[in-house]
Amino acid sequence: MSGRLVARAFTAAALTGLLAFTAAGVAQAASSPPVGGPVEDLIGLPDGFRPEGIAIDPRGIAYLGSLADGDIYAADVRTGEGEVISEGPDTPSVGLKVDRHGRLFVSGGPSGSARVVDTATGDVLASYQLTTNPSFVNDVVLTHDGAWFTDSMQAQLYFLPIDPSGALPGTSEVVTLPLGGDWVQQPGFNANGIETTADRKALLVVHSSTGTLFRVDPDSGQATAVDLGGALLLNGDGLLRSGRTLYVVQNQLNTVAVLELGAKGFSGRVVDTLTSPTFDIPTTAAAYGRSLFLPNARFSTPPTSDTEYWVTRIDR
Repeated sequence: MSGRLVARAFTAAALTGLLAFTAAGVAQAASSPPVGGPVEDLIGLPDGFRPEGIAIDPRGIAYLGSLADGDIYAADVRTGEGEVISEGPDTPSVGLKVDRHGRLFVSGGPSGSARVVDTATGDVLASYQLTTNPSFVNDVVLTHDGAWFTDSMQAQLYFLPIDPSGALPGTSEVVTLPLGGDWVQQPGFNANGIETTADRKALLVVHSSTGTLFRVDPDSGQATAVDLGGALLLNGDGLLRSGRTLYVVQNQLNTVAVLELGAKGFSGRVVDTLTSPTFDIPTTAAAYGRSLFLPNARFSTPPTSDTEYWVTRIDR
């Protein structure tokens, strides 16, 4: 890649106009389809940022978390302009999801924690210590009744129940769900990306070390290996589902596997593989229109304060 990627900063007025949420604005955005039009093929991030997770709201604002210090960066996918909107807690921010209220759910990696950030103000609305054991709280998915988090070091998921009104739970309401059934914990990284099945009655979790995709019953924790006809998803990282299509980011392989799954998630098949010459160990994916945006973690490049990072756009 030639040239130097530079993250362009918003003016204060532009940032306020772009990121400020109003109740009416959020409701309208949530009920409208993604806006079309040109988008950036590469979005530069601050030097030394070390991205991992990405989430995009209906207006085309991408949120990225830093593995370096937990900062949250917001960028417009149509212009590439962006700025840090929330200072991190000096622990990593890993998986991210944004809800219709403009709240960002953030996985805390080795801190064993999760937090919820107001994207309009950058304020932390709630923090949760999910576990005090050695852990890596990795990815998160939002469902109709809460937020589910994976732990790459322990055979369990965490659930934050969310009231229909949108009220966040208290710390005592956090649920820990042990994984059973076909799940076998391995040395190193285990559970990574998480999504829902097409019928939204179960969860999908990819096991990074074995390349196995699991269907998990959210009530019992029973994990069933999804029948992919023998295909493995080695180095599986972030998951993104659209209808019955599941995108699986295979980080070290610099590819995205495209799967077609049954509605209940018990079986499926790999139908395509996506890649880009600008991939450098992508980790997660978020959609906007007909595009996927993937941050490049560059895990094989020693991180320094001057290391360049960027987000790659590909067609889906």
